[in-house]
Amino acid sequence: MSRLDIAGAVVTIDAMGCQKKIAEQIKQQGGDYVLSLKGNQGTLHEDVLTFFTSSLSPAVASVSYDGEHGRIETRSLRATADIAWLQERHGWKGLQSIIAVTAKREIDNKVTEETRYFISSLDAHDPKRLERAVRAHWAIENNLHWVLDIAFDEDSNRTRKGHSAANLAVIRHIALNLTKAEKTSKVGVKIKRLKAG
Repeated sequence: MSRLDIAGAVVTIDAMGCQKKIAEQIKQQGGDYVLSLKGNQGTLHEDVLTFFTSSLSPAVASVSYDGEHGRIETRSLRATADIAWLQERHGWKGLQSIIAVTAKREIDNKVTEETRYFISSLDAHDPKRLERAVRAHWAIENNLHWVLDIAFDEDSNRTRKGHSAANLAVIRHIALNLTKAEKTSKVGVKIKRLKAG
C-alpha cells in the first residue's frame, strides 16, 4: 500500500484487513479508514458490540432507504466519538469513531435484520460521510462477489489446502479483469469466459 497515493482518501476494508498495522499505514500516508469489524479482532469486536447493545448506545444519526426487485431495505447508522475507553483498551492509530449499521430487509412479508460494526478514523459527527463510506464499501464488495459467484461459481469452490484458495482467488480476479477489459464482444462476463475457454 505504500506505493499508493491515498492522501485525502477514505480506505474501506473488510474484516480481514482490520489490523493495527494497516490502520497505522493508512494514517501515515494521509488517508482515513473505515474498517469492518468481526470476531477476528477478539475483544475489540466484543467491546464495540457490547457498547452498541447497551443503554449507552447513541441514537440513530442517519437513516436511508432502498427499494428494488421487491425488496425494501432500511439502513440505520449509529456512531460515537466517545471512545476514550476503547482507545485505552486497544490503542488503534487515528481511531476517532465506532459505527453500527443496522440493515432491515423486507422481502415478500419476510423481515430480516443484520447489524455490522466498524471502526473509523473519520469524525462521528458527520454521519452522512460515514454512511457514504460504508455503502460504497458494501456496493463494491457485493458487486464483485456477485460477479465472481455467477461467472466463476466461486461459492462452490472447496479448495482449502495451503495457499490454494488465496491463489485461485487471485487468478479469478485476474481473469475477471481481463474479461471486463475485452470489448469486442457485447456479452456478459460468464459468456466471455466460456468463449475464451
